Amino acid sequence: MIKKAVIPAAGFGTRFLPATKAQPKEMLPIIDTPVIQYVVQECVDSGIEDILIISGKGKRSIEDHFDRNFELESRIQEREDEILYNRIRHIEDMANIHFIRQKELNGLGDAIYHARFHCGDQPFAVLLGDTIIDSVIPVTQQLIDAYEQYGQCVIAVEKVPRDKVSRYGIVGGTQLNDKLMQLSELVEKPERDKAPSDLAIAGRYILTPQIFSAIEKTARGKGNEVQLTDALRLLLKHDNIIASTIEGKRYDIGNKLDFLKTTVEFALKRPEFATKFEAFLRNTIKNIDEGRRA
Repeated sequence: MIKKAVIPAAGFGTRFLPATKAQPKEMLPIIDTPVIQYVVQECVDSGIEDILIISGKGKRSIEDHFDRNFELESRIQEREDEILYNRIRHIEDMANIHFIRQKELNGLGDAIYHARFHCGDQPFAVLLGDTIIDSVIPVTQQLIDAYEQYGQCVIAVEKVPRDKVSRYGIVGGTQLNDKLMQLSELVEKPERDKAPSDLAIAGRYILTPQIFSAIEKTARGKGNEVQLTDALRLLLKHDNIIASTIEGKRYDIGNKLDFLKTTVEFALKRPEFATKFEAFLRNTIKNIDEGRRA
């Protein structure tokens, strides 16, 4: 049973400057909900309520977001807005959230290494704090199911176009079934003709405590940082690892274009303004088309 989750959220978010100069990219809202709240909700929906967030300098607003704000609660109660009050209390009570700082940004592998005392000798989930995955069954729960069946580390993967494999960490191995693959290799950003598959690592993992020993032995790689993929490659030499193709849609909030796409798609799912927003989009596209024909 997976009882703990780790959410790395220490990066600078430089691609979103100047918006992230004074706030974490994980706190950027998709409409009215910060990205990291979606990630925490995925943990909770997967049965995990003990969560460690790896934060960094300037990330205090993440802690404040999940902490209680008695003055705000009182103001909302005075307005007799029960729906909003319950939403705020849900954020504060949704999980047992702990924080630790990664004082130097030495890579994702190093961030995970900061969780060794929190996780101890237990397997744990890892969810990247800038990635939302919309699915019927939470992707973390999908990975937990695979772990409980095989007792091995599990990496979430998704199919990507062959001409884009050089942007991702790509896995290769033997298919166990339509969804699961027994890994034999992990390649970081391979050339198209050298990629072992079209399955890219998708920002969710179930890891065993053996990953900490692997991280200790991992040399600094790209960007002079300790890369988690490199540590997993070391681990693969003596431990089995499974890849699980996700059932759901992944949204990478780490770049501006995907952030915009995510906001639009999530807005169209919100019943309170989906109809009006769709009409606005259709009218906007119509005006663009007319302008091009003029």
